[in-house]
Amino acid sequence: MDYITKPQPMTTENQRKMIFSLQDAYPALRVRTVGRSLCDRPIYALEIGRSADPLLIAGGTHGQEWLTCLLALRFAEALLRAQAENGLLWLAQGRSVTRSVLIVPCVNPDGVEIALRGPEAAGDYAPLVASLLAGSPDDWNANARGVDINHNFDANWEALRELEIDSGITGPAPRRYGGATPESEPETQAMVALCNARLPRMLIALHSQGREIFWRYSERLPPDSRALAELFSAASGYKLSDNADSLPSAASRIGSSPRSTSRAIPLRSGWGGIRCR
Repeated sequence: MDYITKPQPMTTENQRKMIFSLQDAYPALRVRTVGRSLCDRPIYALEIGRSADPLLIAGGTHGQEWLTCLLALRFAEALLRAQAENGLLWLAQGRSVTRSVLIVPCVNPDGVEIALRGPEAAGDYAPLVASLLAGSPDDWNANARGVDINHNFDANWEALRELEIDSGITGPAPRRYGGATPESEPETQAMVALCNARLPRMLIALHSQGREIFWRYSERLPPDSRALAELFSAASGYKLSDNADSLPSAASRIGSSPRSTSRAIPLRSGWGGIRCR
């Protein structure tokens, strides 16, 4: 089967070409820019179907996990093809998917570019990135300001900040620095604004690490979390892992925000694991 979304480094330009090639092939796909990164790169959202409470899928929160951008775009293509041809999307009829699916393939385009190309991809922030990089740029997770978008949402931010300080992370870093204040970064702001505007029924955040499913986070546990985790485990072959003592990840933080009513499921894909929340 020939795909538009072929494996390749997920630079902003390669993603742009894929996205608009998908739109050319499948006119039902709607594409818009929901924000811009610190270095003024577009943050795209793809929408399939129409409903008031969509499923939201987000990839590319961490720079080094750029494979999740391809995963999000490949899922979009598989769904579009199944709907256009009335074929199967795994075991479901494509046209039986009636809820709108909203896909943000790359939340952190600057971080992805830095992981792929090094400090020069950070523009005006290149000196800062170069000063923070002790090793290879493919270890970079943060945005161009050294803020980990996964830690920057306004849910359990203070508790997470204490853990960062205990770990010696007191300022901009390649990973795990949550910023000076919650939602300080344009990438975070774009995702929060999107969630507040569209009120997704569920959020799936794609990550890559672990090959297991972390389904329990702190005290905010939706009643169907275990059942959802078991479904993902059956489909993926990943083992379940009770991560009750961990603070929520990005998807969980959006879903846990007082302003949100969404259920959130961080999926750690490929050689990664899957987190359900």
